[in-house]
Amino acid sequence: MKHYEVVAAVFTDEQDRIYCARRKNDGELASKWEFPGGKIEAGETSEEALIREIKEELSADIEVLDYITTVNHQYTSFKLTMHAYYTKIKKGNLVLSEHTGEKWLKRKDLMTLDWAPADIPIVEILMKNMG
Repeated sequence: MKHYEVVAAVFTDEQDRIYCARRKNDGELASKWEFPGGKIEAGETSEEALIREIKEELSADIEVLDYITTVNHQYTSFKLTMHAYYTKIKKGNLVLSEHTGEKWLKRKDLMTLDWAPADIPIVEILMKNMG
């Protein structure tokens, strides 16, 4: 079974809302909501991968702030190890190219979305850290 090591960015705004992105409508995770990010390439640190992935997927330059958690999840067709970090935009705006939707939600409203299963433990941590 394939195993992917990936990173995920958690953006917050001035109103303490969280940025959520909806995946394309294909594959096992079709149209699920997630924190943006992607695969770590050979020789990259998690932070370097996150900076590169957000530049590629959302056209923004970011700063990686604090580590949140690592999630290990087994899907039907692959295994995932995902490292999540708080991030902030240094330059640019988040512009969708890989995703089909986006929302900024208050922490209390995060569970109203249909999240990819591996992202749910991150959502739960974010909701625990309200206010």
